Amino acid sequence: MGTRRTFLSASIAAAAVASTGIPAGAEQLGDRGPGKPVKPQPPDADLRAILREIDHQRIEAIVRKLASFGTRHTLSSQDDPVRGIGAARDWIFAEMGKWANENMKVELQSYIQQPAPPRIPEAVRITNVMATLRGSTSPDRIYVVSGHYDSRCTDPNDFTKDSPGANDDASGVAVSMELARIMSKRRPEATIVFAAVAGEEQGLHGARHMATQYKTAGADIQAMFTNDIVGSSTADDGTRDPRTVRLFAEGVPTAETPAEANIRRSVGGENDSTSRQLSRFVRSVAVNDATGMNVRVIYRRDRYLRGGDHIPFLEQAYPAARFTETNENYAHQHQDVRVENGVQFGDLPEFCDFPYIARVAKVNAATLWSLANGPGTPKGVRINTSRLTNETDLLWQRGTEPDLAGYEVVWRETTANDWTHYIDVGDVTKAVIDLSKDNVFFGVRAYDKAGHRSPVAFPTPQS
Repeated sequence: MGTRRTFLSASIAAAAVASTGIPAGAEQLGDRGPGKPVKPQPPDADLRAILREIDHQRIEAIVRKLASFGTRHTLSSQDDPVRGIGAARDWIFAEMGKWANENMKVELQSYIQQPAPPRIPEAVRITNVMATLRGSTSPDRIYVVSGHYDSRCTDPNDFTKDSPGANDDASGVAVSMELARIMSKRRPEATIVFAAVAGEEQGLHGARHMATQYKTAGADIQAMFTNDIVGSSTADDGTRDPRTVRLFAEGVPTAETPAEANIRRSVGGENDSTSRQLSRFVRSVAVNDATGMNVRVIYRRDRYLRGGDHIPFLEQAYPAARFTETNENYAHQHQDVRVENGVQFGDLPEFCDFPYIARVAKVNAATLWSLANGPGTPKGVRINTSRLTNETDLLWQRGTEPDLAGYEVVWRETTANDWTHYIDVGDVTKAVIDLSKDNVFFGVRAYDKAGHRSPVAFPTPQS
């Protein structure tokens, strides 16, 4: 008679093939094994109400207004009331200020950026506009969403020529602002920061200042998302995909230390960075009928030759990822406004798909609201490696959320892309799973009394 472990080994082998598409008859993992299949987290009534309020006409108005300032180049005028980055900054601040209340504070975060050739030839003031919606029960846990309001034309140092920046990145700013407007009327459990940052085109300077300030203050940033170029669903060849947005999530962490690299290599954790766990969470809460969107996760930090405002947060070891449209048209990015051989160049509002931006905003809203109203990502998650055993011994720190209800151990085959099974272990801080740590990957996530889940925390070895 076979042992339970024999059964588990066989069932896991069967499940692996089901998830990878290996033909029947080949060695595979089946659908069985310890625990239950992982399922998406459906939107609750509060989230559905938020998503219904997202208005593509308001988003369009924001994009067109930002484009109307002519140029928003970081080196452009700071005090002209109608043209330049200063006029855009003041308008964003005034708009955000309309939604400020006892729970949401709106402020300007300014500093003097010293010369950083070639794109910052002389010292310049860079200002981020930030709306902070303070959490009701876990205010020290923070989630950030941003877009950058500066723009550029063909010459990255030309601050006089028109640079409307409708898609890059008035679209991302519109997402952040629309969510600030809607969520300002509500009170999430954790804190959400809605930001419009400057200096991105000149070297990610505004976001780097923000991330550094948070790190210096010891802020518990558990997720950061930048929305950069989320304004169109049509590529240069006419290809359209109005129901998909890309999410770029790095594997090997930007801020990884040599000691952490040694651990990653030893356990095979290349696909289990905090950003990858974040991307899995996004798909679990934001791909549904309420958003009408698919999230295509790209296992890269960013596109070739490009970078975004999530990178400074990754440099500070914060989990961060980038939303970007699926089909880009490079004639409408970083281009002087002109007609050449009958082709219109330039980042103009007429090339934006405003209902598409609204759906991207819904993906962001579903993600942020689910994060801020569920438990925080478990901390101190360890896997006991002090002795050789075919069991897996996991331990972690208990969270402080007042509505915390318990924890689930999740696992997947090492070749699987996402978590496939979960085991409810209750309101405890350790668990022993009758499954070998050598054969599968494990993680731990928290859940609250309403059934909201946290992102998964990947364990590190403890001897």
